[in-house]
Amino acid sequence: MRLKDRNAIITGSASGFGAGIARKFVAEGARVMIADINAAAAHEFSKELGAQADACVVDVSRASDMEKLCDSAIDFFGRIDILVNNAGVTHKPQPLDEISEEEFDRVMAVNTRSVFLSARYVIPLMKAQGHGVVLNIASTAGVSPRPNLSWYNASKGWMITATRSMAIELAPAGIRVNAINPVAGETPLLKSFMGEDTPEMRAKFLATIPLGRFSTPEDIGHAACYLCSDEASMVTGVCMEIDGGRCI
Repeated sequence: MRLKDRNAIITGSASGFGAGIARKFVAEGARVMIADINAAAAHEFSKELGAQADACVVDVSRASDMEKLCDSAIDFFGRIDILVNNAGVTHKPQPLDEISEEEFDRVMAVNTRSVFLSARYVIPLMKAQGHGVVLNIASTAGVSPRPNLSWYNASKGWMITATRSMAIELAPAGIRVNAINPVAGETPLLKSFMGEDTPEMRAKFLATIPLGRFSTPEDIGHAACYLCSDEASMVTGVCMEIDGGRCI
């Protein structure tokens, strides 16, 4: 029960890595807010997790929605101990000069603006209580970029730099900030990363991962639990690769 009595907001947590984090947190004693743009999935998953979970429908790129999320979490929890910025999108693999403005704007709004907005509403509360943990789900794409995913890669590189900057600025306030860099995983985004989900394309991606498999929501959940627990009380500004050796 490493997260007993901790209260966590997890964005994009109705599926994929976010759901894996939420399951692990609940198993370790935390209460979680399932924040997701998919209303039906968020409420269904919240019911599955039981009394330790609640759901909030949110577009993480909208300030009004992020304010509502913060207010809902305070109503449900009373305080916010952990913020996990997990929600993310990508564009289909294409040459960088062929990505539309709409696709670029969407990637940046969800992957970067959301971190700015969550900080605006959650960080003041953490400062007031004198403690808190922020975990950003970045990507190995921000460390070792794949071709034809340039603007997604850039958004995750931004998140890695933001994590380190937040960590150094917020340390005196008792707030730790870390990131996880997953390799491509068995989530709804996998097909978008690959362009097409075929045995040949999967083999091409797996050939870049020394351990020979994709990451799973459980892998990310285990790492997130450590970084958000007191076991990592001396860890801040770390961007941890959960990548089967891809970035070596």
